[in-house]
Amino acid sequence: MKGYLGIDVGSVSTNIVFMDEDTNVLESLYLRTNGQPVVAVQRGLKQISEKLPPHTVVRGVGTTGSGRQLTGIVVGADAIKNEITAHAVAASHLVPGVQTVLEIGGQDSKIIILRNGVVTDFAMNTVCAAGTGSFLDQQASRLNIAIEEFGDIALRGKTPVRIAGRCAVFAESDMIHKQQMGFNLEDILAGLCEALVRNYLNNVGKGKEILGPVVFQGGVAANAGMRRAFERAIGMEVHVPKYFNVMGAVGAALLARDAVSRGVPTRFKGFGVADLEYKAGSFECDGCPNLCEVIEMAEAGRVIARWGDRCGKWSNALAAGNCS
Repeated sequence: MKGYLGIDVGSVSTNIVFMDEDTNVLESLYLRTNGQPVVAVQRGLKQISEKLPPHTVVRGVGTTGSGRQLTGIVVGADAIKNEITAHAVAASHLVPGVQTVLEIGGQDSKIIILRNGVVTDFAMNTVCAAGTGSFLDQQASRLNIAIEEFGDIALRGKTPVRIAGRCAVFAESDMIHKQQMGFNLEDILAGLCEALVRNYLNNVGKGKEILGPVVFQGGVAANAGMRRAFERAIGMEVHVPKYFNVMGAVGAALLARDAVSRGVPTRFKGFGVADLEYKAGSFECDGCPNLCEVIEMAEAGRVIARWGDRCGKWSNALAAGNCS
C-alpha cells in the first residue's frame, strides 16, 4: 500500500491521517497533545503504523497546526503549511464548492471564506475562550454531563434561554444564574449554544459574507446543538464532513501529495522516529544587541535543527553541516 500522512499538532489535540493514492482516508487518529507535542506525535505514529499493513510505503508527509514547524523537523515533512491553508484544502476536497468554513477547535476558532476554490478572506480568534471546545468541556464537567451528550441534550431544548455569550466568564455566571432561576437543563444548554454562535458570528465572522455551501469542522462540530444553532443563525444548511475532527490532518496529507507529485522523493524519516529520543533546548546568542533566543532540537543526542536567530547565524550554520 502507498499513501500520504497528514499530521495536525495543536495545543489540545494531535491528529494524524493516512490517505491512499486515491485520496481515501484509510486511518485517522485523534490524540490529546497534553503539552508534549513531540511525544504525542511519536505515540500517534506508533499507533497508526500498527494499523497499517506491513511494508506500507509513505510517499509524502504534511504537517500543520501550531506545532507544524517542530513536527516537520521531527518527522521529515514534505509540506509544512498553516491551519488556514490545510483546513481550506480539506473542506474543498470533501465538500466540493464550499464557500464558507466554520472551524472551532479546542482553544481557538476561525472562519475561512472561499470563492471558486480560492481563499479570499479569513479571521481567527485565539484570545477569547467562549465557544471553544475547552470551554464546552468545562461547562459539561460543571454540569456533571458527558461532553458527548451535550449536543443531544441541547437539541431537546424547546425554548432556549437567553445567555450572555460575549465572554466565557460572563457566560458561565449567566448559566449559573439561569439555573438558580429554575430553567431546565435542556433549555439552558440550547441557549448556551445559541449564545456561543452569536459570539462567533459577531467576532470571528464580523463583516464576512457567509454563503453556502457552509462547512462546520473542528472538534466542536461533534456538538449537534452547535450545528443547529448555526443553522438557525445563518438561515441555511450547515454540512459536517465525515472527518470533521481531523480536517487539518486531511488537508496536510493532500498538501503532501501535491508537494511530491512531480516525482520529488519524500523527506519522511520513517515510523522509526517514534522510538528516537528528542530533546529541545535554548540559549541566548550574545553576538549582537538583539540577544536572540535560539531554539534547538536534538535527535538521539545530535542537533538537527535551530531557529529563532534573526540573522541566521546558527540556523544557517546547521544547514551547512556545522553543528558547533
